[in-house]
Amino acid sequence: MTLSMYQASVPVATRALENLAAVLKKGHAHAQAKGVDDAVLLQTRLIPDMLPLVRQVQIACDMACRGVARLAGVEPASFEDNEATFPQVYERIARAIAYINGFTAAQVDGSETRAIHLKMRSGDLDYTGQAYLLEFVLPNLFFHCTTAYNILREAGTDIGKQDFIGRR
Repeated sequence: MTLSMYQASVPVATRALENLAAVLKKGHAHAQAKGVDDAVLLQTRLIPDMLPLVRQVQIACDMACRGVARLAGVEPASFEDNEATFPQVYERIARAIAYINGFTAAQVDGSETRAIHLKMRSGDLDYTGQAYLLEFVLPNLFFHCTTAYNILREAGTDIGKQDFIGRR
């Protein structure tokens, strides 16, 4: 049995974002129980030179959206980075999930050899679709989901591995 590019991207990114939303809801509930303002938790960092929780979520959403769009050969949609409350963060994740689920298998499958060119601050990157998904999109998606999880865990949220990977 083969694994298609669609199967390796859309359902995987959807699950990662759904699980991210679930751990954020637990973190939000924990913060509310402790009297911590949304803005404080959303701006929490593991260490000073890392991005805060809200940016981790924004980047995870962007990685999923841009990744799937580029695999489909579509110019990625752009989302403003202006979330300041947990309801806004949940809406961002919901929009990202809806966006990536709007792509069909027919649009994404066959993208293994599609040329993907990225202009980064550090320089240009060129990938084939398969390398882009496996070496760039998924590692970045999970890095930012993991970092968000770690910020919540460090803040005292009662979450564990099963929360991160999700229960099915």
